[in-house]
Amino acid sequence: QLQLVESGGDLVQPGGSLRLSCVVSGFTLEYYHIAWFRQAPGKEREGVSCTSRSGGSTNYPDSVKGRFGISRDKAKNTVYLQMNGLKPEDTGVYYCAARAWGGCSGYVSDYAYWGQGTQVTVSS
Repeated sequence: QLQLVESGGDLVQPGGSLRLSCVVSGFTLEYYHIAWFRQAPGKEREGVSCTSRSGGSTNYPDSVKGRFGISRDKAKNTVYLQMNGLKPEDTGVYYCAARAWGGCSGYVSDYAYWGQGTQVTVSS
């Protein structure tokens, strides 16, 4: 059974850092593109960052470029989202998602497999 489990969310002050983890099971990580999405209260889910199975990566909103980085550890079957310089507008539930075909995408509808999410709150 294909499964993704996120962890690492927390309450952090503005300017702080967090590293989110997405542990995958039931499939081989190297054959999938993995993305991080987030959903703020009252807003639609948006793509944040993606790592392709070829090793490339993409950050989607301009607001996270230069602050967020995505990486994967094949040995641990884990994808990480390193978030630095956090701002209150980064608050939300962060989800990881997987797709096997078509490359990285920032669209929710392109992903068939989702984790349950982890809460990130940026507040003083």
